[in-house]
Amino acid sequence: MRTKSSIILAVVLATLGLLAYFTYQPILNTINLGLDLRGGLRVVLQAQENDGEKITEDTIQKAVGIIRERVDTLGVKETTLYPQGEDRVVIEIAGEDDPEAAVDILKNTAQLEFWDEQGNVLLTGKNLTDAQARARSDSQYFDVALEFDKEGGDLFYEATKATMGQRLLIVLDDNVISAPNVDKAISGGSAVIEGSFTAKEANDLAILLRSGALPVTLEIMEKRSIGPTLGSESLDKSIQAGIIGIIGVLLFMIGFYRLPGLVADLSLLLYAVIVLGTMSMMGAVLTLPGIAGFALSIGMAVDANVIIYERLKEELRMGKTLRAAIDSGFKRAWWTIFDANVTTLITAMVLMYFGTGPIKGFAVTLSIGIVASLAVALTFTRYVLVLLANLSNNERLYGV
Repeated sequence: MRTKSSIILAVVLATLGLLAYFTYQPILNTINLGLDLRGGLRVVLQAQENDGEKITEDTIQKAVGIIRERVDTLGVKETTLYPQGEDRVVIEIAGEDDPEAAVDILKNTAQLEFWDEQGNVLLTGKNLTDAQARARSDSQYFDVALEFDKEGGDLFYEATKATMGQRLLIVLDDNVISAPNVDKAISGGSAVIEGSFTAKEANDLAILLRSGALPVTLEIMEKRSIGPTLGSESLDKSIQAGIIGIIGVLLFMIGFYRLPGLVADLSLLLYAVIVLGTMSMMGAVLTLPGIAGFALSIGMAVDANVIIYERLKEELRMGKTLRAAIDSGFKRAWWTIFDANVTTLITAMVLMYFGTGPIKGFAVTLSIGIVASLAVALTFTRYVLVLLANLSNNERLYGV
């Protein structure tokens, strides 16, 4: 039994060490840093009057709402978006490989119209309910499938009926993007924009059409790079403070809880790999509030281990065997840990839903950390403690 536990424990520890060693650098290289840590691109857009229509505060607010929807759908990382004055919109983007291309998509008016060959408008995109990129079965190109509401479906039927034997021009921002020949009147409220679109082009076009047309034309007034809002010195000090704090926690756990404290430190190593790895795979942006959320979740992970170990020590003082004390300690600690973490998770999810920018970054990091701390404390920590109990029953190693 001891030999088998020794082998398993050695394999677990070796696997954890290799996992940390080989994922450390790739994770650091793929995590996106936010505006406060990395800087980015700042663009000021000026609203232009269309056909003599005056620009109002409501117009700008509507434009900001549409652009924000495009930001969320495109997955542009940590974008700050707000109106400036009466006729301007400011966009600040971090974490993008090509931020200028992202800005071009965000400011695109996306006014969809269907024309006959004489240039008469037969139907507009205001009746559009959905747009999705769709792969062609006979080539590597993609199309965009459109769905209209009841009124739009009727108008599209009349438009195709009126242009039978002719071309129906599909126009986006006064540019013809497709001009199919109409063989028959099409009912049902569905249409397809055919063109030589790549997957990205078709998806970007579908996103623009789904989010709706901007109520105004936006022209770039100012475009410049911005540095980290915190400055490199503040970032370095924050990192140093975090490292010192983590080392202090690790030493305290070993000094106070001895062998279980060492297990807790190993659990924190696995926890850090899981949290940072998850953020990397999600493409999440790490900001200073996000680092604060990570630090807070580390504290909650340590707190879960403290609760478990205190329960374990109580069970040992009652005369239970080490293996029985571990089982009973985890059972008694479970609901306390669960309640504390779930209430915090609910708060984090509220912040994630209603917050923007740094607040959302804090909530995302905290949520990932809470789930990871629960999983690690209740699986990895328990499993390693059981393996150690099979190797030695010396209660002094457990601080009793």
